[in-house]
Amino acid sequence: MESLREKQINAIKQMLNLNQSESKVVAAEPVWKVLIYDRSGQDIISPLISVKELRDLGVTLHVQLHADRDSIPDVPAVYFCLPTEENLGRIGQDLQNNLYDAYHLNFISPISRQRLEDLAAAALQANCVSQIHKVYDQYLNFISLEDDMFTLKHQNSDSISYYSINRADVRDTEMENIMDTIVESLFSVFATLGKSSFLFLLR
Repeated sequence: MESLREKQINAIKQMLNLNQSESKVVAAEPVWKVLIYDRSGQDIISPLISVKELRDLGVTLHVQLHADRDSIPDVPAVYFCLPTEENLGRIGQDLQNNLYDAYHLNFISPISRQRLEDLAAAALQANCVSQIHKVYDQYLNFISLEDDMFTLKHQNSDSISYYSINRADVRDTEMENIMDTIVESLFSVFATLGKSSFLFLLR
C-alpha cells in the first residue's frame, strides 16, 4: 500500500507530465517544460523530488513565480502555486507578456469561482485563451516529511501554531482564517491519501 508521501510524489509527477498518468506517457523523450512555483509550491516539491528527477521529467528550468523571468516562447510552462490574488496577478502579467507557448495552471488548493473568472478575464485581455491548456485544483496543500507524517506549511507556519489559536487577543476573523487554512490543508491530505489513518504533525 502506498504511503502518503508516495501518493503525493505520484500526484506531482503526474502534474509535471502535463496531468497525464505515467501509463499514458508513451513518448520515448519527455516533453521539455518550465516549472514555475511560488514559495509554497517550492516547499512542497523540494523534499519530494530532486533536481535530477525534475530533469528526468522534462523540467529544464524551475523558477520562482515572482522572480524576473525571460520569455521562452517555444516551451510549455507548468505553474504550481496557491491561488492568491498576488499570484494570479503575476500569472496575468505572464499572459500579457506572452512568456510561454502553453500554460498548465496547477493550484495547490482550490481556486475560487471569482478568482477563476478574474483569471479568465486576464486571459481574454491578453488574447491568449487558447494557450491556457489546463487549469487544475491539485489538493496538495501540505508538506510530506516522511512516509506518513506531514506538516501543513513551512512559510509563516507560526500563523497556524498552537499559540496563534490560543492567543488571548486573537480576533474572530483571524481565528476563521486559521481554521480555514487548517481545514483546507487537512482536506488536501484526505484527498491525496484516500483513507483516515495518518500521523499528523502540526507546527
